[in-house]
Amino acid sequence: MQDLVARMNAICDAQPFDTTWYVKDLKTGAEADRGGDVVTPSASTRKTSILMHALSKVHQGKLKLDEPCTIEARLQEGVDSGTYQYMSPGCVIPLRDAFVNMIITSDNVCTQIVLERLDRDELNAWCQGIGMTGTTHRVNFPPPGLPWHHPIDAVASTTARDQGVLLDKMVKGAGDAAAAAHLGATPELVRLGLDILSWQRLRNLIPSLLPAKTKVANKTGRGPRGRMDAGVVYKNDAPRFIITTYLDGVPDVLPDGLPGYTAAYSTAGRLTRACWDAMN
Repeated sequence: MQDLVARMNAICDAQPFDTTWYVKDLKTGAEADRGGDVVTPSASTRKTSILMHALSKVHQGKLKLDEPCTIEARLQEGVDSGTYQYMSPGCVIPLRDAFVNMIITSDNVCTQIVLERLDRDELNAWCQGIGMTGTTHRVNFPPPGLPWHHPIDAVASTTARDQGVLLDKMVKGAGDAAAAAHLGATPELVRLGLDILSWQRLRNLIPSLLPAKTKVANKTGRGPRGRMDAGVVYKNDAPRFIITTYLDGVPDVLPDGLPGYTAAYSTAGRLTRACWDAMN
């Protein structure tokens, strides 16, 4: 793990932005991080906790996966993520599909549908209760035109370790009733959560340098000044390691004239590939 950490830190040190990360080897239990407890904008990586909290409400009987949800014009205003901003108002989908689109295309129409069925204070308490002590949900989604230099408390925030904690609990909960109960769910619902993450369509961060068919259960994020991703990487159809990457303070333009986000994508991919190569 020490050699891997050195390689990962060298990748980060070469970049003109701040990178925090957390890694857990699921075979040995070894963990490592770089600024793992630094609070940073979460962007859409927060949606994994929204998903699991909502699934706990399904377990409680307060939400139903087949509950009909209407795509309303008011929910499409100011949205710049996902596909339902372009759909005809009046379209009806089950809540399960809102969960799916909130994750796999980061759809913010569907995210609002889900959040309107949840209480934010309960969501934050749920995060605190499972050990996500550096995570705070503040608004349904950031206002359009948020400046690059916005303060962290203008958006939802988290830490690299917090997202790793959540994913680790999901991996354990998928096969153990007691671990699932800690999330307020059942193994079946936790497995649904991991399945949804594994259907992710946005694969330009953690999965980008892995073999094409590699299973990854991840949730990406995009903010005015950063890119983020947090996921479980599988080998031989079994969870092999957890990696979370938060790239903050990414410049709009790099010294070579390329967009800053291209270096963020490359950094997340290289960090993950280093883990893949080290964890046989």
